[in-house]
Order: sequence, then C-alpha cells, then structure tokens
Amino acid sequence: MIKQSALTLVTPVIPGKHDELNDTLMKIRAELSSGEFKEFEKINTLHYARFVLLEDKLSTAKTNLVFSSDYDGDESEHLMLLVQKCTDLIDKLYSCCEGYPAAGQRTAENRVAYLKKSQNKNSAFYIGAPGRSLQQILQENKLRNYLWDYLRKGKWEGKSAKEVHNIVRSHIASLPEFSWTNERVTLPKSRKNTVIVVLAILAIVLFPLTILIAIIAGLWLLVLHFTLEKKDKPLGMTPSQIDDKFITNLEGYEDFHNQNQFTQIIPMKPGIMRLITINLVLLYGKFRIKNEFLEGELMGIPTIHFARWVMLDNNKQVLFFSNFDGSWQQYLGDFIDKSGWGLTGIFSNTENFPNTRYLFWGGAYDEEHFLAWSRYYQIPTQVWYCAYPKLSIKNINTNSLIRTELIKDLDEHQAQTFLNRF
Repeated sequence: MIKQSALTLVTPVIPGKHDELNDTLMKIRAELSSGEFKEFEKINTLHYARFVLLEDKLSTAKTNLVFSSDYDGDESEHLMLLVQKCTDLIDKLYSCCEGYPAAGQRTAENRVAYLKKSQNKNSAFYIGAPGRSLQQILQENKLRNYLWDYLRKGKWEGKSAKEVHNIVRSHIASLPEFSWTNERVTLPKSRKNTVIVVLAILAIVLFPLTILIAIIAGLWLLVLHFTLEKKDKPLGMTPSQIDDKFITNLEGYEDFHNQNQFTQIIPMKPGIMRLITINLVLLYGKFRIKNEFLEGELMGIPTIHFARWVMLDNNKQVLFFSNFDGSWQQYLGDFIDKSGWGLTGIFSNTENFPNTRYLFWGGAYDEEHFLAWSRYYQIPTQVWYCAYPKLSIKNINTNSLIRTELIKDLDEHQAQTFLNRF
C-alpha cells in the first residue's frame, strides 16, 4: 500500500509584499477555474494543494503564506517534485517571502531546504481512502466508467449474476489497458474490535492503573469545568449576525465542484491546562484514525477526503484544513450529528467556542452558535486544487471494491453485490 502524507508550510511574507502576493494567488485561482492552470497536474502524486494568506487581524504587515498538500510517497521526494515541476510558481510566490534564495542563486536543493524550514507537523491527519495513490484512484475510476458502459450496453437476459461477473472478468482480462487489474491490492480494514479486546485485556491486567487513570481523568474534567469552562466567553453570535460581506467573500470560494475546502485558524485559550487537553484529545483522535477510521468514514461521516489539525505559532493557534464532499452546511451538520462531542473536545480549547461542559458536552451541539463560530474563524482559501473534483470519497472507495471483486471467484450473492455497485 502506498503511503499518503500531508505537508504544511507556513512562511513569513516580506512586509509590503502582501498585495503583490495576493494578486498572484487570485490570478492562479482564476486560471484554475478556467482550466488554464496546469502546474499541479505535472505532479502525478498530488491529490490536493492549497495556498492561503494567513493574515494578522490587526495588520497586513504581518502575513504568512501557508501551503498545504496531500500527496503520495516520501516527503523529500514530494518537495523535490514541487521545486522541479513547478519551479516558476514556487519562485514567483516565495520570492515574496522572507529569506528565499536570490535569483541567480537558486537550485533545486536550496529551494527544498528553504521550504523544509517552514514545515509544521500535523497533530492529527485523516485520510478518507488510505493506501490509494492518485494513479490508483484515477485508474479505478476509469475501470468503473468502462464497466458501467459495458454492462449498460450488454444483453444479460437469462444470465445469473455469477455468469455476468465471469463474462465481465474475462472481457477486462482481454484488454491490455486494464492489465493492471491483475495486481492484487489489499484495502485497509478497521482494527476497532481487535483494539477494544486488547485494551480490555490491558485494563483488566493493569486494573489498579486503570482505576488511577479513570480517577485522574475525572478530576481533570472537574477542574477544567469549574476553573476554566465556567469562565469561558463564547462568541454569542448567530449566523445571521456575521457580517454579510465576510460571508459572501467566503462563499465566493465554495461550491465550484462536488467537493469543497474548509480552512480555519483559531486562537488557543490561554493556559497549560488547555494546551495539554487539546493535545490529549488530538492524540486520542490520531490513535483512532490509525486503527479504526480506515474505510472511508470519520466518526460515521462518509464525505471527508483529507483533514488535518496543526498547532501554529508556538501552540497559540490551531489551523484546521479539510477537503470534503457536498456543501459547507451539510458538512458541518454531519459533524454535529455524528461527532459533535469530538468537535467539542478539540475546539472547546480555542477562543469563543460555544459554552461547553466537562469538555465533551454542549459546545458544537449548540448548532446555531457553533455554525456562527465556524464561519467567524474560517478564512478564504485563495488557491485550492483537487486532482479529481468530480469524485466523492464514496465513489473512490466503491471503485476500489469493484477493482478487488472483479478478479475474484464470486458466488451468486457476492456477484450480485458486485453488480449492485454500479
């Protein structure tokens, strides 16, 4: 299985270069919309990319250029591909940033070294289709589309599902363009049940330690609630109270495709207890992502392609990126319905979040105030690229199942399940 990773670069912009950089990004955005911008397509391992201007709310004199990517393979190789395949783009943007190598002195190596200095580690990173390379996703979609057309045009009266499957399999095996289907792939499976059993055994074997951890956790939540949560000051706004121009600006970056992007930057609440709490919750999330959320759903939400949480500015801010299917309203509505407690556990440690009780209660479940808070701390994504904007995460995972089932010997029930995927 191919490894997928996320890169986050945060680079200070030279004072006075904000407007020039913004103009360049807006030009790239327009070219992406019209199909003229092809730079990212040169990298055949790049799923998503975005550029965001992260501005100090008090002054445009302090601005960072944020670049993020979701990609296949090794980080060093990915950075080298960026500076080799998109040289003019990288030079044009980062020449507006502090410390970039001067013209005439730039090499692939010192460009990569410069970008590496701006890297920020992810506190948690979710992948909706783990192990699927960009090439595999595109190939499997081509296979699915071909099979759909082949099945639609065929005459299958009187044939069982198993017979149809065997005919389809033989046909595909005869086509050189689909020879790659002979390579067996393994789709990741949730290890939730195994993890539960292992943790249950450890809890029994280490019973005194389990009790101690439970007591500490309970005391931590009590102290958190009575010393911090009761003093919290929520934003207190409803969506209708958010500035119309601000909302219109954000909406101008949305709903161009079946997919959308979401970028938030939120200040942390002060204090070591808040910092420890958010890191523990993100560590818990990271553990569940690695072991449980491997089949296309995050906490029951089947629309997220990639998402990440990054701590910035010496842990003073939380940066959240997401690539998802559907509209902004649907996306956050799913989060509230299916994992509101998870959202609350993370973001209640950030400024102006709706009133929360004992870390996981309240908060995001106050839907009206939560949606207003989400918009308030959302920022425009000036440049956003997706290699497959018409594919949902459900499409991608279904296409992988079609590919794996195609070359298997299936019984009648399994063959019918295979055909029902179209």
